[in-house]
Amino acid sequence: MPAECFTCPASRCAKRRRGCSLRVPYKDGPATMKVLLLKDPKEDDDRGQDPYIRLSHPEGYGGLIFTSPRAVEAVKLCLEKANKTEAWETSLKEKWNSKSVYVVGNATASLVSKIGLDPEGENCGNAEKLAEYICSRKSSALPLLFPCGNLKRETLPRMLKDKGVPMESITVYQTIPHPGIQGNLNSYYSQQGIPASITFFSPSGLSYSLKHIQELSGDSIDQIKFVAIGPTTARALAAQGLPVSCTAESPTPRALAAGIRTALQPHRC
Repeated sequence: MPAECFTCPASRCAKRRRGCSLRVPYKDGPATMKVLLLKDPKEDDDRGQDPYIRLSHPEGYGGLIFTSPRAVEAVKLCLEKANKTEAWETSLKEKWNSKSVYVVGNATASLVSKIGLDPEGENCGNAEKLAEYICSRKSSALPLLFPCGNLKRETLPRMLKDKGVPMESITVYQTIPHPGIQGNLNSYYSQQGIPASITFFSPSGLSYSLKHIQELSGDSIDQIKFVAIGPTTARALAAQGLPVSCTAESPTPRALAAGIRTALQPHRC
């Protein structure tokens, strides 16, 4: 599928949001339509608490939970900054691999594999489904360690608690808005006009950008098809009073592209 991306002027900044204009062809309509994707880049370097102390004691935990690529990247960065890569490779990695390492989505699973761990549950497309998967497994009396961000949702911890599965959370990164997000959106709208669709990849992305989008779109906002990467983001859109034209069936590029095509079909207008 042809795609044309317009990266923000601060494309080299470690903390940023990026807007992409994705041309999505569909039958019985214009050849191309512009879609604005509001997504944080994979290489972001957001850090929070140092998780190494807990990661260095696998004997105290029944396993690990990763629900986002950023959490894995934060753990990897912690090991590198603390000069503990050798300890990880020689002993800690093997000890953690003797336990369950639960993940959400293929992107998170891929990064978990790169640090030498064996993920499971990657076909669970969101935290709710992962919690159900974990609860269906034989659980240890030891708590699961959950490296996460400062804006984590309480869905997974609550579901595990209700089922009697012990868990400890540790904040390893912080999510913040890019200071240039308003200017970047202004630039996009001035160059590309009102997008046919806007896709949100997280509730935080929505909260950081919605006000600017509403101001730039004006009365034309009712013409925009809003798409969510998953049910959590869809609920955040609905809470803002925005109609959700489509929620991707899974958090993958293929599923998202299919969802956008569906949202842009004339009969959905």
